[in-house]
Amino acid sequence: MLNPVFYKAPDANLFPINYAMARQQWLSQLEALKSANFHLTFPYSGGQGPDGDALFTDSVWLGPKNAAKVLVLLAGTHGVEGFAGSAVQLDLLQALIKGRAGIAPDIAILLVHALTPWGYAWLRRCDAEGIDLNRNMIDFTAPLPINVGYEELLPVFATLDVKQREQAFMEWEKLNGRASLESAISAGQYIDPTGPFYGGQTPAHGRLVCEDLIQHYTLAQKNLAVIDIHSGLGPYGYGEIICDHQPDSKGAAVAGLWFGDACTLPWLGTSFSVPKLGLLDYAWHNIMNQSSCYVTLEFGTFRTDQLFEVLLHDHQLWAQKGNLKARLEHSEHMRRHFCPDDPFWKELVLFRARQVISQALAGLAAI
Repeated sequence: MLNPVFYKAPDANLFPINYAMARQQWLSQLEALKSANFHLTFPYSGGQGPDGDALFTDSVWLGPKNAAKVLVLLAGTHGVEGFAGSAVQLDLLQALIKGRAGIAPDIAILLVHALTPWGYAWLRRCDAEGIDLNRNMIDFTAPLPINVGYEELLPVFATLDVKQREQAFMEWEKLNGRASLESAISAGQYIDPTGPFYGGQTPAHGRLVCEDLIQHYTLAQKNLAVIDIHSGLGPYGYGEIICDHQPDSKGAAVAGLWFGDACTLPWLGTSFSVPKLGLLDYAWHNIMNQSSCYVTLEFGTFRTDQLFEVLLHDHQLWAQKGNLKARLEHSEHMRRHFCPDDPFWKELVLFRARQVISQALAGLAAI
């Protein structure tokens, strides 16, 4: 049952047209909220936006500072996927502004907006160094993980002929299976900065932001419901609840209790997502108590093969010197893949997000 905070019908117009507008709308909603909150801003030092503007990750704590229960909503972990996350956060902020509140008084909300602001501004999933934040949560003092499948497919990624590349992927799939192909491409790699799903060599901006917020708000001492909003994978318009906790863990049990049978686990093969290296989830798993969980809310758009193709072409273009015009033209394909120009898709995103947020709030309230 939807929380009373969400009785009003979704407004597809909440989806911003770019990063700059998203941040402006987000900050305007905070000003309109006119309630006690704690706004922390994290400048991005790795580059500027297309118009030369400075880039930021913003966060706000809403509710009692000493709350023992916290709902954390993350947006823009993958930059270009930030449109859905921005709209979901704006929808929640509007509901709070208009007094449609049904949130227990002992629960606080922490919104984190544009974790990868450079990717959001430039319509890419990664940051200015090519780092995929959602593959960056590894121990960089230890030997880097090896993705053997990625290394074997590396020459294919550089192939400009689309049909030749598709044929190579089909042959790999026949020999190794679909899950193996998806893992080889997307599970994470640490050898190719110009390629997709690159986890980097050092902690990325968004990782440092999360670590700072965890420490600043002593989140390791609180009961947490973390929802990380993504788009681009799975059935069109459906919001899959993906739990990357280990199947036998307390986190997986909590997620199953709060979200029911709709909760999927990559480690059990029940998700459209395969197990991956260096997920942002893992940084939060490490500080969570046994009454907390982290889930990804993934809004599907188009076929996985189409996802891989649009990403590979994006990385090929950015690996070339110059060619800014071609990059910008392709960036529109990126935007439409991760945020389709379809008001019905956008309404589905907001309605499903309301459901999942309501489930998380109910779960926290029951602790």
